[in-house]
Amino acid sequence: MPVIGVFGPTASGKSDVAAAVSELIPAEVVSADAMQVYDGLPILTNRSPYPERLVGMWPLSHTASVGEYAPLAQAAIDEIRAGGRTPLVVGGTGLYFRAALADLDLPPAPAPGARERWERFYDDAGPPAAHARLEELDAAAAERIHPNDRRRVVRALELAEAGTSLVPPRENLFGGAWRHPALVVGLDVPKSELDRRIAERTRQMFDLGVEEEVRKALAGELSPTARKIIGLHEIATLPREEAIETLTVRTRRFAAYQRKWLRRLAGLVIVAGDRPPEETAAEIVALARTRERLRGS
Repeated sequence: MPVIGVFGPTASGKSDVAAAVSELIPAEVVSADAMQVYDGLPILTNRSPYPERLVGMWPLSHTASVGEYAPLAQAAIDEIRAGGRTPLVVGGTGLYFRAALADLDLPPAPAPGARERWERFYDDAGPPAAHARLEELDAAAAERIHPNDRRRVVRALELAEAGTSLVPPRENLFGGAWRHPALVVGLDVPKSELDRRIAERTRQMFDLGVEEEVRKALAGELSPTARKIIGLHEIATLPREEAIETLTVRTRRFAAYQRKWLRRLAGLVIVAGDRPPEETAAEIVALARTRERLRGS
C-alpha cells in the first residue's frame, strides 16, 4: 500500500476522513499542521480527537520550523511502514505536508547572531534601505517581499548571506518525487459549504472554552511562531461576538490560501469532501489499492 497523503483546507473534514480510512486499513496518521505541533491550544488549533503523531509535541515557547519538523515526520513515516501499516499524512500546511512526503532543500538555520544583526540593520537603516540591500543579494526574494514586512525581509537577508533564498524554485515546493510511493489526495468542498463549516466550527470553539484556553496560553511565554496561530489576538482583545466574526473571516481567507496550495501539488487526485467521511475514505482506499496493483504489475 502506498503512503497516503490527505490535504485540504481547514474544515474540509481531513481528520474525520483519516479516521474513517484507519477503520478500513491498518493505518496511522502523521499530522502535517504547523500549528497543531504546539501543546496548550487544542481547541484553537482544532486538534483531532483521533490519535495522530506529531501533534502537541512542542510547548508554546518553542520556535517551530519546517526544518525541525521534516526529519521527525519522515522518521515517523518510515517507522509506520516498517511496522506493516500505512502512513497517512494529513494536513493543511502545504510546506509541512511536502516536507513529510519529499526530501526538500530546506533553508538552513541562521548563523549565530545573524538574525539580530540584520534586525538591527533593518531598524537602523530603515525598511527601504534594507529592502534595497535585499535586491542586491536576492532580487527574486525582494520582488516577492514588501519592504515593510520586517520578519520576511530579515529572514531573506539571512538566507541570501548564507547563499540560499527565501524563494525556492517552484518545483521544490509543488513537484518532484516523493520519498516513497504515494497517493496524494485533495479534499474538495464547495466554497459555500466550506464557509458554513468554518462559521459553525468557530462558534463551537467558543462554546468549548477557547477564550479561557487563550487566556492561559498568553499568561506564559509564546514564541514568534506560536504567536502566528490564527485567532490568538482576536480572542484576547475583542468582545466575543466580534471575535467570532473576525476569526471566521480570517479562517475563510486562510482556507482560500490552502485551496491554492491544493491545486498546485504534483500528482494530486481530487476527491469530494462534501459527503459522509466514510464514503470519501472508501474512495481513497480504493484508489490506493488500485495504485498498489498497478505498481506491482
